Amino acid sequence: MIPSPPVNLVCFIQNSVLQECTLPLDTAKVRLQLQKKAVEGDGIALPKYRGLLGTVGTIAREEGAASLWKGIVPGLHRQCIYGGLRIGMYEPVKNLYVGKDHVGDVPLSKKILAALTTGALGITVANPTDLVKVRLQAEGKLPAGVPRRYPGALNAYSTIVKQEGVRALWTGLGPNIGRNAIINAAELASYDQVKEAVLRIPGFTDNVVTHLIAGLGAGFFAVCIGSPVDVVKSRMMGDSAYKNTLDCFVKTLKNDVSSSSVLSHWLWKNPAILQT
Repeated sequence: MIPSPPVNLVCFIQNSVLQECTLPLDTAKVRLQLQKKAVEGDGIALPKYRGLLGTVGTIAREEGAASLWKGIVPGLHRQCIYGGLRIGMYEPVKNLYVGKDHVGDVPLSKKILAALTTGALGITVANPTDLVKVRLQAEGKLPAGVPRRYPGALNAYSTIVKQEGVRALWTGLGPNIGRNAIINAAELASYDQVKEAVLRIPGFTDNVVTHLIAGLGAGFFAVCIGSPVDVVKSRMMGDSAYKNTLDCFVKTLKNDVSSSSVLSHWLWKNPAILQT
């Protein structure tokens, strides 16, 4: 009998393939998140990037289709480190919180606590990979003769350390921990919860359809909750104009978000919805 591959290995391969397939959406998401309102005279100029398809089309037209996969190398680094840690530690940490003598379904509060813990620990280790990915994705079309800030991912790691110091690799760690802890908790805890609820419905069994329903619900729920923190994280990593997390959040809310468009921006203009 052929032994089953380790769960962590399967998760890493799955996440790596998904990373390659969805990276264009992630690149579009980063460009939209870093885009600020451009004031032109007494009015406001139209933004360069508008919506998912418009952003993807603009990047492909101005920089070439390959630019949509900027950040693929650090993206794979991130999946290897963060994905492996958050998923691999979830069950042991959850069992630690409920105790070895626990019988029956795990309480939702324990699932959320375990997912918050593994998400925070995982991204603390993987933050440098996220920083490099965002910076590579953020760089748009440059004027003729102007060299790129970072020729590649490995060069980006070393250049950041040389120019800004080792601590700079953990720029944006605060909102990144918040973002990934929240999303991880929403994904893993709601996935478990939705799956348990579906299995209570007559006719449903623990099969692919049930897992698909649980995954779709968990992904949508996670993005809706984590999107605001994700914007702050991307801006802090891609723009050095912010003093700290609170400063970035306040300036973004004040200058770039109108109260009437907050909900529509989070839900319907966010490529992360489709990416997830």
